[in-house]
Amino acid sequence: MHLGQEAWGRVVARLLRELPETVRVPPDLIEKAKVLDNFYIPTRYPNSHPEGSPHDHYGPLQSEEAIRYAREIVDFVRAQMAGSRDG
Repeated sequence: MHLGQEAWGRVVARLLRELPETVRVPPDLIEKAKVLDNFYIPTRYPNSHPEGSPHDHYGPLQSEEAIRYAREIVDFVRAQMAGSRDG
């Protein structure tokens, strides 16, 4: 939205891919966004796994990875916004 585009949806990888061509998104950042996207449904709904609730399938390892990836994406977005203030 900061770049004059509309942003709809919750698929972080797609939102990054759909940024204008002037924004160079590192490919590894899109891969990290895909990891986060895969957490969206199964971590929230108890019937998303054949057995057990989300807390049976996710723990500190996944949480720490997701937080690290989310921080990297937020830092990238903030840097892009700071760099385009003059434009």
